[in-house]
Amino acid sequence: MTHRRLRLLTLVPIIAVGLLHPHISLGQTQSASELNQESAWQVSRLPDGQPDLQGFWTTQTFTPLERPEHLANQEFYSEEEWASLQSQLTAEGVDPLARGAANLEDPEAREAGLYQSNRDASYIHYDNEIWLRTPVPKGLSSRRTSLITDPPNGRIPPQTAAATQRVAARREARQTRGAFDGYEIRPLSERCIAWPHNGPPMLPPAYNDIHQILQTPDYVVLFTELNNSLPRIIPLDGRPPLPNKIQMIPGDSRGRWEGDTLVVESRNFTDKTRFQGSTEALRVVERFTRVADATIRYEFTVEDPSAWTQPWSVEIPMLKTEGPMYEYACHEGNYDVAHILEIARNLELQQAAEGTK
Repeated sequence: MTHRRLRLLTLVPIIAVGLLHPHISLGQTQSASELNQESAWQVSRLPDGQPDLQGFWTTQTFTPLERPEHLANQEFYSEEEWASLQSQLTAEGVDPLARGAANLEDPEAREAGLYQSNRDASYIHYDNEIWLRTPVPKGLSSRRTSLITDPPNGRIPPQTAAATQRVAARREARQTRGAFDGYEIRPLSERCIAWPHNGPPMLPPAYNDIHQILQTPDYVVLFTELNNSLPRIIPLDGRPPLPNKIQMIPGDSRGRWEGDTLVVESRNFTDKTRFQGSTEALRVVERFTRVADATIRYEFTVEDPSAWTQPWSVEIPMLKTEGPMYEYACHEGNYDVAHILEIARNLELQQAAEGTK
């Protein structure tokens, strides 16, 4: 958690223009006035002539990665649906971590699940509404019903037969060992090695969702707030990719400009990357386009013939926010893994003494 989140001052209920009037996504009908505003806007440029993507950007959103089943093939909310849901999600006291509740079909069930105070008395946690409070309340990032834009159903494509067998084999292997039998089977994020949202590709984390972008003519630097690894330093000078035998959890990235869009291609991932079930064959293409003074349209397409039956694509608005961005010190993994395993051993001894294991 960063100090940026600890704002205990009274929050003025201001909803940023980027949330009240989100960027209209590709494929969504635009009014004449919106088209005129977009065509009149001019992107700011750096001395080398490239669009200026620099600054602090947030991807916070309640919009789910996959479209909820009850919305079927509804790609966009109507204006009325969006306004009603946005009002409910940005109300004072809503838990920013209540992603599951935000996507429920029943309005009453959704309302009940959005507030920690409605949960069972045994639920003990931080007051999320306070420590995760942001200058602009989390809401829907656009009228899209899912971040996935392709396939048209807004869902991750089916796994291949080989991927299904691989997942089953891993599940069976895990059953032969306890979840706390060794540090090496604990999640990489718990061990402060890598988080699945850091990218590539980047997905909105549950909190601490700021990204800082820095540019030079030869490099672009992407730094994620909720991060255990080094910033992504992406060369733009046309150098060839690394040999296939050199693999890394974040892969190997190379960038280029296509018009006013920054395109970043990444490959050379490891079997530990496992983005939504991916393998070493994962290939990611990211696109960053400044579409308004306060908005970058971030898109990515992932392809892995060993994992999914087809490529799939995502679109996430990155909204301008304030800095600075403080260090996310994931120190627990430096020493608490040993404590976690010690507790597991003590529980086993206790259960053995009680004859329950």
